Amino acid sequence: MTVPMPAQSEFEKLLGIHFSKPRLLTIALTHSSFVNEYDGADELHDNERLEFLGDAVLDLVAADLLYNRYPHMAEGSLTQMRAALVKTESLAKFAEQVQLGDFLRFGVGEERSGGRERQSTLCHAFEAVIGAIYLDRGLAVVAQFLKPLLLELLDEVLDKRLHLDARSELQERLQARRQPPPQYRVSETSGPEHDKRFRVEVGNGVDVLGSGEGKSKRAAAQAAARDALLRL
Repeated sequence: MTVPMPAQSEFEKLLGIHFSKPRLLTIALTHSSFVNEYDGADELHDNERLEFLGDAVLDLVAADLLYNRYPHMAEGSLTQMRAALVKTESLAKFAEQVQLGDFLRFGVGEERSGGRERQSTLCHAFEAVIGAIYLDRGLAVVAQFLKPLLLELLDEVLDKRLHLDARSELQERLQARRQPPPQYRVSETSGPEHDKRFRVEVGNGVDVLGSGEGKSKRAAAQAAARDALLRL
């Protein structure tokens, strides 16, 4: 039995934003697979253009927040912190907080392959929703919605040093100690195909220096490097 999708108005309640042009939100919630698989596709639009717009708006709001919050911080550090706030994993987390996946419209194939839980899909859809809010309500409403999410994440970014390139920092630390460069290996893979998790270990050729998990090999390697730095 097909489970009916919750009404779009329910998503507006979760966002705390009422759309004067609800069609914008409908487009933001429409994945390209839905348009490709259904009749009458000429009358439908996917969310890719709104995603493009929302990506730029997110960068602006995050940059404005950091610029005003840290008036003496150098451009390079601001860029690193903004990247940590708007990366795929961060935006997917924001999407999960507002239950965005429950409201997306997919084609059958994408639905069956786990698109509703895929990080990249959630990230892109969240960008599209931001684009829709911007067009419907303006930049001030976008900022009012985003800043609490960004500030909460910012505390975590600073606490765990997520804005730093841990792999580069670890390599520099080992070089300073005249030790071999770090070597990374995937020690474990788990989860279904659409939602895999990786565990990576980093060593110096003799000892395991640290380990970490992530939804990509790259993220797991960064986590392993951060763990190694804490141990060192």
